[in-house]
Amino acid sequence: MEINYEDRALVLSEALPYIKKYYGKIVVIKYGGNAMINNELKEHVMEDIVLLRQIGINVVLVHGGGPEISDTLKKMNIESKFVNGLRQTDRETVGVVQMVLAGKVNKDLVNLIQNKGGRAIGLSGIDGHMIEAEMMNRELGYVGEITNINPQPILDLLDDGYIPVISTVGCDSKGNVYNINADTAASKIAGTLKAYTMISMTDIKGLLRDVDDPSSLIPELSVSEVPELIKDGVISGGMIPKIGCCVEAIRRGVNQVAIIDGRIPHSILIEMLSDAGIGTLFH
Repeated sequence: MEINYEDRALVLSEALPYIKKYYGKIVVIKYGGNAMINNELKEHVMEDIVLLRQIGINVVLVHGGGPEISDTLKKMNIESKFVNGLRQTDRETVGVVQMVLAGKVNKDLVNLIQNKGGRAIGLSGIDGHMIEAEMMNRELGYVGEITNINPQPILDLLDDGYIPVISTVGCDSKGNVYNINADTAASKIAGTLKAYTMISMTDIKGLLRDVDDPSSLIPELSVSEVPELIKDGVISGGMIPKIGCCVEAIRRGVNQVAIIDGRIPHSILIEMLSDAGIGTLFH
């Protein structure tokens, strides 16, 4: 579809106040879902991140990589077991998690950002003891509960003009490595950094009042409304911990949190640089 000059000018003029609003601010993007699997969507996400950095927004990218971990375990004939949606992680499995997340997935994303004209450096939560953790429970094995975030490695990279790309593995003082839930890690990192915004990319439109009705999207809500929505069953199942992370980020000092549909090309730019926005905004 051909866009005329007037429409192009309108898009740019609409974006200008948002560029001013976010300039110099920290934005944490939790990257996951279909946007991480689909190569075309992945390209769009990296383009968005590079653009945001080039207009003066300090982007921190936090990623998981569940499907890649599952594929690698399958190739190695290691069975994937889950307890309440969390991967049961023994010593052998956590070694694979570290290899896949901190190695292949992380470095592939760094490489893609650089190919789009950005400057990125990949970190894992082990680097600089950035994500310190302890065992959540023995049944899950080496699945970590975060005890501390050291933001200094991230701040150093931002000061030097880099985009930090963070894989969610953590460690403890004894050298044990832990698999960390990416939503939890992103919210803790965003809160510690006092980020202006956290964006969580998902495979849904946002929070729907009726899961069977895409038009029932709740565009905006206060975290004080969340308990009532859980009570009414609007927030249920796997959305409860995901939205719990949004609430925690706000309570730790993040100004606003957005859950957006990563299946839509350039959804990050639509959310951040337009009047319409996309998904559900928590404040």
